[in-house]
Amino acid sequence: MAAASKRVVIVGAGVNGLVAACLLARQGHRPLVLERSDALGGVAVTREFSPGFRASMVAPTAGPLLESVAAEMQLEGVEWLESPARAILHEADGPSLTLWADEEECAAEIGKISPPDAPRYLETRKSLEAMSGFFTALLEAIPPAMDDLSSRELLRSARLGLRLRSLGRRNMLRALRWLPMPAADLASEWFENEALRTAIAARGVFAARLGPRSPGTAGRVLFQTGPWGDPFAPVVVPRGGMGALAAALGRAARAAGAEVRTAVEVSRILVTGGRVSGVELSGGERIDALAVVSSADPARTLTRLVDPAHLAPSVLARIRHYRIQGSVAIVHLALNALPRFIGVEQNGSPSPALSGRILIADSVDSIERAFDEAKYGKLSGQPFLEATIPTILDPSLAPPGRHVLTAWLQYAPYDLREGNWEALREDVLRAALRLLETRAPGISSLVAGSRVLTPADLEREFALTGGHVFHGDLAMDQMFSLRPIFGFGRYLGPVPGLYFCGSGTHPGIGVTGASGRNAARAILADLRRENSQA
Repeated sequence: MAAASKRVVIVGAGVNGLVAACLLARQGHRPLVLERSDALGGVAVTREFSPGFRASMVAPTAGPLLESVAAEMQLEGVEWLESPARAILHEADGPSLTLWADEEECAAEIGKISPPDAPRYLETRKSLEAMSGFFTALLEAIPPAMDDLSSRELLRSARLGLRLRSLGRRNMLRALRWLPMPAADLASEWFENEALRTAIAARGVFAARLGPRSPGTAGRVLFQTGPWGDPFAPVVVPRGGMGALAAALGRAARAAGAEVRTAVEVSRILVTGGRVSGVELSGGERIDALAVVSSADPARTLTRLVDPAHLAPSVLARIRHYRIQGSVAIVHLALNALPRFIGVEQNGSPSPALSGRILIADSVDSIERAFDEAKYGKLSGQPFLEATIPTILDPSLAPPGRHVLTAWLQYAPYDLREGNWEALREDVLRAALRLLETRAPGISSLVAGSRVLTPADLEREFALTGGHVFHGDLAMDQMFSLRPIFGFGRYLGPVPGLYFCGSGTHPGIGVTGASGRNAARAILADLRRENSQA
């Protein structure tokens, strides 16, 4: 097949793969998307887990989708639902605290239990709003190559530096100091109240194999909250669950000229003459390609799809040390009624306070202790939990009057020192119910059905190596230009014609679509350079 007739093949129809496909198609590259599952979306998929009850199986909410991504994708048919609450949490043996999206309402609520923290919250929000332009630019940036001192890469770095300088001296110094801090220290600097500190610390370690006192976890907080100018990120879902977003992205990609095939698994990425030449499917079919873009995680891509013989020893060493062991288990509950949470008035209808995140953790120290156990391959005896009840915003996910609750239990290390995840499945369910009972007594009696996803399930069912939902820890040495590994942080792989676009690339956190959009820009620029040099 002549090079001019070859297609760009995208491995995986997750959110980032579909975003990249749409944007590449609009530039005339006719991408072919190949998805191993029978449904689009990757981790953004909605499935029935108990008769009549549906849930977003892995990603419970959107990132939210970046405004720039939504605008470029021209999505149709997505009805976004946003909670008026960011989170609800309890102090240990104390009152519940609802963190509202409205800043004045949130400050007033905070002032009820911690008067000094109300003005602190408003000051923090003001700082983050001033920084939002910088963090948005950071999320949307193609990271500069740290091993390339060309004028192009220096200019890329200079642009980000100018955006940082534009914050003004005070906020610039704050951003530079906050980014590498532990989330626990950031939380202590922002607030006096332990419940507020716990909420910040939990954001910093969400779905990570890190503790709140691990360096760089404050940066994870800022990446998640900075673009929206709020220390507590918005809770946004599409009606119909996250699968509705995936379906809309699929329609947009096809309308732009992409072909999307499901229930086809790529078994190998082919390399000929030192360059990617196509893919081979599990059934033996071969498809020639001008370029292959992997939205699979980088470990799977470079150790299972590409023959290691085509990779330099230094690349193999780096990817083998890439930290991609997951730390969460997910529990879906089908409930016969809405549970009653301590301190939450419902008055016959679901409280809006319960439509955001429900955080169950006693303190920053309790999260750190839970992490300590996970470091040694043990399911935490006192884990912490973050839950959502999506049926408050979207009743279509359950029969009338009934509800779905999705809980993320942390820490649940992929690589157990003793036993296996099949044997511990019921332990995960019991741990989730035990924690929920402390805030919603009697919830266990409402359970009509359940589904537990252990880290092993996440790997097997969703092709997430190590069961890591973000394709690898977002730690200081695995972020920005170092994501996934040094030398390949700009979406270009170690073999010519191979590219990355999944969550294992910058920025990599949440369902924002940023990795797919950034990757498409980098791929288009690289293909234009190749054509000009041909």
